[in-house]
Amino acid sequence: MKLELQPLSPLFGARAHGVDLAQPLGDALFAELERAFYDHQVLALPAQQLTPAQFAAWARRIGPPQPHVIDQFHHPEDSNILVLSNVKVNGEPTGLQDAGSYFHTDYSYLQVPARATTLYSRVVPRVGGDTLFANQIAAYDDLSDAMKRRIEPLLAIHHYGNRNDLDEKSRTVASVLSDEQKAKMPVITHRVARAHPRTGRKALYAVSGSSFGIVGMPDDEAHDLLDELAAHATQPKYRLSYRYGVGDVVIWDNAALLHSATLIDPADARTLWRITVLESAADAAAPDVLAASLAGARS
Repeated sequence: MKLELQPLSPLFGARAHGVDLAQPLGDALFAELERAFYDHQVLALPAQQLTPAQFAAWARRIGPPQPHVIDQFHHPEDSNILVLSNVKVNGEPTGLQDAGSYFHTDYSYLQVPARATTLYSRVVPRVGGDTLFANQIAAYDDLSDAMKRRIEPLLAIHHYGNRNDLDEKSRTVASVLSDEQKAKMPVITHRVARAHPRTGRKALYAVSGSSFGIVGMPDDEAHDLLDELAAHATQPKYRLSYRYGVGDVVIWDNAALLHSATLIDPADARTLWRITVLESAADAAAPDVLAASLAGARS
């Protein structure tokens, strides 16, 4: 196999040709893929034909998989795979529908956050179903020096959810958890301007989605600042829209991007498999752990 890269946009993203993930990846080819991943932040590998075991093996080459808290839609052959689908059988859902339809960063509500998320497209809708990506390295680079100085010491308070939509009946709310699942979710912090754990490049981190406050800052002021940063960070000039084909495997860098699913007609069938892998414990930045209680942090 020989890797060939085709840019998806002038700013970031690439389509990788010449790779069959159903076959074992040699160390040299995987090293090329990993370099391309960190260089481009989004990699698309088209027209794959994978079993659950092969898809999981690919993900494990990137990092340790972390099963999603919504365990009722884990794939029956591998709990690391979350089934995303609007297909129903006998009136019952076969997967998680409308997941992540707002800009966010996967697992930014965990103490050790996600290194990467990979999706395997199984059923493609007739219209829509794209994933939108926003480059947070470029967004950080374009901030004024004054704003960079302002946010440098700040820690955002994260927990599961969508800051801009808390209505559990809405299609853009974070996927609703059971009480038992909610009890598993921590409250933690991450730096607003976070150095990439592998490349060291600064990026805005999860300023949209799970960030609900800033340590030591009144909530109204924190929300205003986070909203300002999110509006800046999701401008069209930082975005890439990816349209899936059947069999496409896409992987993206959660430390460098925001992403959002796009809503589609519920009657237009769509199914994907998803695995999210964590950064290593050594990669995680020690100051990102919430050291005080939430009440104390907000005082």
